[in-house]
Amino acid sequence: MDRRDFVLALGGLGALPSQAGKAEQAAVAAPVFALVLPGRTLEFPADHGAHPDFRTEWWYATGWLRLPDGSPVGFQTTFFRVRTGVGESSASAFAPRQIVLAHAALADPALGHLRHDQRSARVGLGRAGFEVGDTQVWVGDWRLEWRGGAYRAQVRSSTFAYALNLVPAGPPMLNGRAGFSAKAPDARHASYYYSRPQLRVDGSVTLAGRSFAVTGQAWLDHEWSSELLPASAQGWDWIGINLDDGSALMAFRLRGQQTPALWSAATLASPVGAAQRTQTFPPGAVAFEPLAHWQSPRTGIRYPVQWRVRVGPRVFTLQVLMPDQELDSRLSTGAIYWEGAVRLLEDGREVGRGYLEMTGYGEAIRLG
Repeated sequence: MDRRDFVLALGGLGALPSQAGKAEQAAVAAPVFALVLPGRTLEFPADHGAHPDFRTEWWYATGWLRLPDGSPVGFQTTFFRVRTGVGESSASAFAPRQIVLAHAALADPALGHLRHDQRSARVGLGRAGFEVGDTQVWVGDWRLEWRGGAYRAQVRSSTFAYALNLVPAGPPMLNGRAGFSAKAPDARHASYYYSRPQLRVDGSVTLAGRSFAVTGQAWLDHEWSSELLPASAQGWDWIGINLDDGSALMAFRLRGQQTPALWSAATLASPVGAAQRTQTFPPGAVAFEPLAHWQSPRTGIRYPVQWRVRVGPRVFTLQVLMPDQELDSRLSTGAIYWEGAVRLLEDGREVGRGYLEMTGYGEAIRLG
């Protein structure tokens, strides 16, 4: 199970509608999901598309935008695809065999907290869908798709909207062992996982009815898996950072209920245009140490908002764009977590920007 399976598991997305029959309940009891196996070579562009035989998948775009006056705004777009195991033998278009969910948020320091919204729908009947072989996933008029050499993220909510082009600067960054990303000592707990760092952004953001042209830099993750997290898992801390020298850093740790680190890993990719080199770091070479905390006035959950992160010989400090970047997704995935824009410092100097995700600081993990 990948890190976002935890978010989905909190929402009980495998639960059947109340009107489901016994046949559908039996289908949920023992679905046969595809396995994540070491040694598989990720193939592009095919692996940019959906993998519907696996339990869970997501496309996750985050980044920093600049408004015309130079003010920073963070953005996040996430599309989840979930194979429920329900109604797979049914011919009905209403059977919830696959579900697509989406989260979107803007982090505006002038407001002081996230603007965010969420969507979910069964695949079929035009309400939601995805493509195999190329990036295209949608819920209603929310979309993430590959178009004309760029990813296109389009979201419209009652309080904000954006339409952004995300242009890759280089090839995908493969995490773990050539895209096989372990999440625990047991190799079953793994995902296929790659990132698209250093995405150049242009487009528009709409706030309070006014549209602004924006530019910036972004990061996109694509990950898919079928296995659950270890039963002792509590949550995780994850970063995806575009460094100013053109390199890219992904790092995470999986926290246990009784121990601060069940597993950790990191990937550091060289700058685009340089001799292409990707370093991977095992658990003993990656450490997260919280330095300061913030408590949500809405939920009472206490989150770290300043970190010391060690990756190999390098030691970084993470500073948040603003403390209140808590996201309440109880209407879709059922989880409350912190996800927001951060700066990366090394030797007291800013060296990059990206996103930090923290889960499991409220309720303990509840699987399925």
